[in-house]
Amino acid sequence: MSATPVIGIDLGGTKIEGAYVSPPALHKAESRLRVPAEGEKGYRHVLNQIALLCEKITLETGQPLPRRIGIGAPGAVDSKTGLCKNSPNITCINGQPLAQDLGKILGVEVVVANDANCFALAEAMLGKGKGFETVFGVILGTGVGGGLVVNGSVLNGRHGIAGEWGQIPLYNPQEPPQAGRLLTIEETLAGPALERYYARLSGQTLSFREISSRASAGGDSHADATLRHLIDNFSRAIALVVDVFDPHAIILGGGVGHTEALYADEMRKKVEEHIFNATFETPIFKPILGDSAGVFGAALLVVSAADRSALSLD
Repeated sequence: MSATPVIGIDLGGTKIEGAYVSPPALHKAESRLRVPAEGEKGYRHVLNQIALLCEKITLETGQPLPRRIGIGAPGAVDSKTGLCKNSPNITCINGQPLAQDLGKILGVEVVVANDANCFALAEAMLGKGKGFETVFGVILGTGVGGGLVVNGSVLNGRHGIAGEWGQIPLYNPQEPPQAGRLLTIEETLAGPALERYYARLSGQTLSFREISSRASAGGDSHADATLRHLIDNFSRAIALVVDVFDPHAIILGGGVGHTEALYADEMRKKVEEHIFNATFETPIFKPILGDSAGVFGAALLVVSAADRSALSLD
């Protein structure tokens, strides 16, 4: 019996990307197309754009619409109501039953999950996390998020927010509470937060990529301090996840996640200072799927258990 094809869709703030794939070669899309999201035109327009994308994919492949479609989207899905929530960059989907409405329009089953969960799932099943029992997939970029994967399945949690470590308050002795509260991990480690930290020290506004390059080149003490700030706080932040979830592998995505210092022995030693164990043995990997993780992770949401067991990268 042949595997069942699916469509995976990565819904972003500016674009919507979709891929038609057939297990076991899930990473080899038979069609991969994009349309603009145009969220400013409203929720119904976004629904129509997704439907348009699916139509374009079926025309290119010459195949009928698959019976199941997975969608990775910013924010979360309320486990009780099925309504989207907390989407920061395509806000028109908040409070809306995206999966239900798309299912009615397309006449197929639709599953929606957080985009960081899709990243984690793709890397756990097809990327650097393959073969590990539990994986924590991290997004360190413009925002900070994450996803937890256990034995090949996303752990969503009671409220649909499992893995959202970016919203955890983070104690930092060098950063006093602001407005009576601790800054969150996202407010400390996201790219814009690190850029603000550098600007406070130097009086200059630079991108994080420029700051990181200056730190590597030497001669900029403020860039060095910003990288130390990143390492010190990342070690505290990841220690929280290790103590609670103790993943077998950690994979770092996003622009900040490319920082070489996050993979160095110095950072690992700092984690050991904070966790409830004498040593920190969990491997930390760079992702290998690049911008493909979103669509492939979304596809994996709706790939059957039987087809998952036969996944191949050959």
